[in-house]
Amino acid sequence: MTLSVYVLGREVATLEAIGDFKSSMTYLAQTAPADFVSLTMHVRPKSYAWDDVLPPIFQMNLPEGYLLQVLQEQFGPHVGASPLALLSVIGRNMIGRIQVAPASARLDEPPKPVDVAALLQGDNSEEAFAELVRQHAASGVSGIVPKFLDGEVETIASRGHKKVTLLTHRHIIKGSSRLLPFVSLNEHLCMQVAARVMPAAKTDVSRDGQALVVTRFDTDENGARHWGMEDFCVLLGLRPAAKYETTWERIAKAVRDHVPTVSRAQVFREMATLLLLNYALRNADCHAKNVALRYASLDDVHLAPAYDVITTAAYPEYRNNPPGISFMGKKTWDPGKSLPNFVTATFGLNLREQNEIVERIADAVIDVAPDVRRAMVEHPGFVDIGKRMLLAWQEGLAGLRGKRVYALGEASLGEAFCGFSDPAPVEAERKVVGRSELLGKRR
Repeated sequence: MTLSVYVLGREVATLEAIGDFKSSMTYLAQTAPADFVSLTMHVRPKSYAWDDVLPPIFQMNLPEGYLLQVLQEQFGPHVGASPLALLSVIGRNMIGRIQVAPASARLDEPPKPVDVAALLQGDNSEEAFAELVRQHAASGVSGIVPKFLDGEVETIASRGHKKVTLLTHRHIIKGSSRLLPFVSLNEHLCMQVAARVMPAAKTDVSRDGQALVVTRFDTDENGARHWGMEDFCVLLGLRPAAKYETTWERIAKAVRDHVPTVSRAQVFREMATLLLLNYALRNADCHAKNVALRYASLDDVHLAPAYDVITTAAYPEYRNNPPGISFMGKKTWDPGKSLPNFVTATFGLNLREQNEIVERIADAVIDVAPDVRRAMVEHPGFVDIGKRMLLAWQEGLAGLRGKRVYALGEASLGEAFCGFSDPAPVEAERKVVGRSELLGKRR
């Protein structure tokens, strides 16, 4: 199978499989240098051969694990089950400025409207949200579809505890799940903190706290493709499943490889801010797919706005998870002086600059904490999650400001951090390995 590759609607290359486990992309003869497909694949006459089923830029939006299996089951009988075959179905819906499609496919189908205002005001229970998704499913790709973007709406349908995500020309719309209740509200509140200290995606949360609307930052104000975007799985040549298997050192090297010198200092400053922010908010889910570069050309490359920032410690199942990306060979919430030393050596920020960032993060947390308390009043089911968020923020800031790290002393966090009881304890579910659920319970 051979597919056509487009950049901003212009056909620029062909993509084909080589056997079962390799692939190749070849630029068309007249492709302009500015129409490169990836920061790692500049325009050249020689083909790019890849010792994998697809080059990383095309894997970036493919589903992983369970969703990949479902897609293969649903579309395999019609187009085949290989990644290239699945890309032929969903390739028009890539994040950023590229698209992939069979030669006969249309790239300009008009988008279906999504009433975002009604979504923000309505009932967004898991079942109601899944029904909304089904109603807006893109023609030809309805049912269970991974996190892809299109002029039409694509979906991830929920099964069991899996989240539901609905995507449009201008927005990414996320639902919560039974396993992660109010994760949409959690993310919205964290993003309010992030937006006060660095460029961040704009978010709105529904009245019931169960749906999050994220304004896309790879399109212009009219929803037209404008910027390229590549996460660090792509830039480091990693499969998406290896998103936790990298380091901040390797990410910094990729920045030096792809970001022009004139922009590098700003990118490193924002990257250091993101690193410290994740420590303050206790976000263990910052991985290589949640950090990206955004660009208009090879000379205009910047860090993408912060996105997908949540307080994972608010959920007991994830309370003890370490940071998602290591530095200096470790993943720990108690890094000591290694953290400021690493930021200086790798990102080039002196101690005074780092102290300023920590102070700004503390101010942002203090500003947003009253919103957490108000959310706890508005949503009884969020009370314990909100308590755990505030306690995690307090712990995160105390860790950064303590003598072992930046030695800034305790911050006066304000009334929002006082006057509430401990969250209800959660008993860990006891699992018996090797015992069938079909067997009766012992008395």
